[in-house]
Amino acid sequence: MKKMNMISAALAAILAVTMTGCSMTQNTGSTVADLTVQSSDTADTEEAASVNPEADDTVTAMELSQKTEPAEQDSELFSKRDLAQSADLSDAQSITVADGETIDITDEGVYVIRGSAKNCTLRINADDTAKIQLVLDGVSIENSDFPAIYVVSADKVFITTTDSENTLTVSGQFRADSDTNTDAVIFSKDDLVLNGTGTLNVTSDSGNGITCKDDLKITGGTYNVTTALDSFEANDSISVYDGTFNIRAEKDGFHCENDEAEGTITILGGTYTISGGSDGMQACALLQIDGGTMEITASEGLEATYVQINDGNITISASDDGINASASTNAYETAIEINGGNLNVTVGQGDTDAIDSNGSIYVNGGTISITAQMSSFDYDITAEFNGGTIIINGEEVSEIPQSMMGGRGGMNGFGGRFGMQGGSEGEPDGMQGSMRGFGGKHRMQSGTEGETNELPGNMKGNTGSDDAQNVL
Repeated sequence: MKKMNMISAALAAILAVTMTGCSMTQNTGSTVADLTVQSSDTADTEEAASVNPEADDTVTAMELSQKTEPAEQDSELFSKRDLAQSADLSDAQSITVADGETIDITDEGVYVIRGSAKNCTLRINADDTAKIQLVLDGVSIENSDFPAIYVVSADKVFITTTDSENTLTVSGQFRADSDTNTDAVIFSKDDLVLNGTGTLNVTSDSGNGITCKDDLKITGGTYNVTTALDSFEANDSISVYDGTFNIRAEKDGFHCENDEAEGTITILGGTYTISGGSDGMQACALLQIDGGTMEITASEGLEATYVQINDGNITISASDDGINASASTNAYETAIEINGGNLNVTVGQGDTDAIDSNGSIYVNGGTISITAQMSSFDYDITAEFNGGTIIINGEEVSEIPQSMMGGRGGMNGFGGRFGMQGGSEGEPDGMQGSMRGFGGKHRMQSGTEGETNELPGNMKGNTGSDDAQNVL
């Protein structure tokens, strides 16, 4: 984005983070290829050398415009043990699941899980400094009303798949554990890491697939998840380094938020095929995509207060908005920022927007291809096109349109805006008129095919002065 916008965004973010205590990171341009882990850890002490010792391996708060070196960012996101796709089995214990049993794990260590069972739960209730690793080696658990893996207490739990297929299912309505609403096949109250070289199939007929009430990290493995609600859910953050995800969710594929209006999703890589009844990915605060390949079919593809796309190949087919920036926290500016990658967005008929921000839109790079019968871009404050390529319905454009209707006429009262647009076939730059109530700004444009120098007039009520420009 332009320098002034970056400065103002940074100041707003710093002030908001100070007020809300929100602990989130905003970085641009980091990719999986740049990732260098600098923490030095063992099975017992994996969080040893992080940039901020007090922050452990979690994300630290910083303003929107601040950039850190990729290695510095990623050493805070992932430890060496997070990224290891196999476990040290030298002192591992072996557990075989059995029907109707609750298997309690209370001591730090590595546990290899095998066998097939019904109504069996692996319950982890250890000291809050304990790191526990479950190695799933061809395990199958089918429960009727309670999680297959339930983390009550620990510092951190790793769920690692061997080169095997593992299946966890809850077929009925979840029952609570005292005052805890255990609503997922894997339910963790503390930090959770998913990794490995195998496959984990998760089915939840009435609830979520994987729920983490703290930080969820995924660094490898294949996940086939079918859920009645969210497939992956966390309170504070979801960070993905790699993995293959095949998701069918009646709600969201990935969802992150908490009661303090926080929650971030950071995607560095991976392959995603998501079918969501609501959102493909939704974060309360920040959704940052630095890489990966995504095929998302949902009501809305990507949603957060601040959506930032730095790289990746993303294809979205949405029945509502393709990408939506909606204010859910004061910790971030409400905006969509696209700096790189290849983005293909298709939206259907009706009141739909391919890229919709309740604040601003910044396009600084990348290739954006939009197929939209109604509106390609919609924003309430400002839009900046500083670099990259934008293609709308097969035609490359040189500016970001506001609620472009594709030759149709209409009125859009959202955010104090009224628009009248008309055009005929073959005239992409037809008569376009709009009145934007936000900030007292009014704009009128008219032109015919092949005429890029239109007749604009601007009156900006937010400065208390009128400014009219005529260009023939």
